[in-house]
Amino acid sequence: MKDIIDQIRTAMCDAGCSEAEIVDALRECRTGDPAGLLHQLRKCRCLRMEELHESQRRVDRLDYLIRQTQKTAQSSV
Repeated sequence: MKDIIDQIRTAMCDAGCSEAEIVDALRECRTGDPAGLLHQLRKCRCLRMEELHESQRRVDRLDYLIRQTQKTAQSSV
């Protein structure tokens, strides 16, 4: 059981999960509730996806500024 808990902790840390998220997931693991563990893992995944989408929106904004700047530079030539 300790190996599984260590693997879950390591994987969640690597995935950028907060300590609170890890503690919640490990609590479910220790109680032997696979449905609860899955719920916690999916919740963490959902939050990481939201972060990913926000990062993508930021990149999109920068891409827009780059294109606009290129258009301005080309039209002034």
